[in-house]
Amino acid sequence: MTDPTIIGDCTLYQGDCLEILPTLGKVDAVVTDPPYGIGESNERALSREKLAKPKDYGHFEWDQQPASAEQIEAIRGCSQYQIIFGGNYFNLPPTRCWLVWDKQNTGDFADCELAWTNLNKAVRRIYWRWNGMIRKGSDIRQHPTQKPVGVMEWCLEHIPEVMNDFTPHTILDPFMGSGTTGVACVNLGRKFIGIEMEPKYFDIACERITKAYDQPDLFVPAPSKPVQEGMDI
Repeated sequence: MTDPTIIGDCTLYQGDCLEILPTLGKVDAVVTDPPYGIGESNERALSREKLAKPKDYGHFEWDQQPASAEQIEAIRGCSQYQIIFGGNYFNLPPTRCWLVWDKQNTGDFADCELAWTNLNKAVRRIYWRWNGMIRKGSDIRQHPTQKPVGVMEWCLEHIPEVMNDFTPHTILDPFMGSGTTGVACVNLGRKFIGIEMEPKYFDIACERITKAYDQPDLFVPAPSKPVQEGMDI
């Protein structure tokens, strides 16, 4: 395992999550979008968009197999809360809270994507248009299954407050891709741990997270700091 890349409060690993997860200990939450194993490929993606010519991401076959049961068990075991996109493709227990992203789509793409959670709340839905070239927000797509930063921020906001008054949530994404969960964590003042196997996308994630720190959201307060004993206040 190579040494991690540290960017602000983000710790990024390039490698296999099953090798890295046992070294991390517990985190507050896992928020991730693992491969579903639905046979997505670049050739298939290029043939589906009707409104405009879709972006060519080069040859990829990483979605031929879903995340393994061992991987899902590992990420559930290392965290208090979990939000797992594509949870309907995995053997996960019943839940009362699905997070539903309505993409306001057309064509033969899915209207919605579902995230399984272990949160104790009702089903929640967000409308966030992601219809080919017609998209809400200013995201530049650099990964074929990239989620909007705004959707991932919305997911993070559903995670309950933890019982460590001064420490921001630590969020883990073991299938980091191009780093969208990490960007959302930077924007919301969360600590982040990301793992990505593909060097190409690991480098993109590092670049995007660095840019997020360089362009902070002035409306998001910095995380509170603990008051040390003996400190004048």
